[in-house]
Amino acid sequence: MDPLEIPLFPLHSVLFPGGPLALRVFEPRYLDMVSHAIRDESSFGVCLIADGEEVGEAAETFEVGTLGKVRYWHRRADGVLGITVIGEQRFRILSRTVQSNQLITARVEPLPNEPVLPVPEEFAALTELLREIMAQLDHPYINLPKHYDDAAWVGGRLAELLPIKLVQKQLLLQLIDPVERLQRLRDIAESGELVSGE
Repeated sequence: MDPLEIPLFPLHSVLFPGGPLALRVFEPRYLDMVSHAIRDESSFGVCLIADGEEVGEAAETFEVGTLGKVRYWHRRADGVLGITVIGEQRFRILSRTVQSNQLITARVEPLPNEPVLPVPEEFAALTELLREIMAQLDHPYINLPKHYDDAAWVGGRLAELLPIKLVQKQLLLQLIDPVERLQRLRDIAESGELVSGE
């Protein structure tokens, strides 16, 4: 696949393909970026911050992220823009440039979509856990199409919803085998590695 030139949104969050992410946007550089994305129906890259913060100087990010497209948006009276982004395709950063306003633009290589595979019977308990979690959620998950028979979809939703350390979420994003992701999620749950506060 040919490389793309996209703006990046570094966050203390990991966006998975097919998953939603609700954000509050207030910095001028990102308000401009999101406004362009809404107007042009284009995507931007969501990357986990490796070093730095979401505000101020451009942060260092992990090299694998996810293209995000704005599905819902509303502007509040205080100027803050509320958006819901849906994850599309993963990518790998090839090079990056920091603009004068600290917005990062990057040349990225889209990564192949994962195969659609049924959830193996041995992971049926994970699917049931996800059903229980999803039943308790409101926006932005309530309107999300459900694919409980798709191993990549089930693994992606569990990875974003379970209280797992952000670096572990990033490693789960980078896996290319949806069944391996389910195995790792089961290992994390059974080993007591779930955390609070992230």
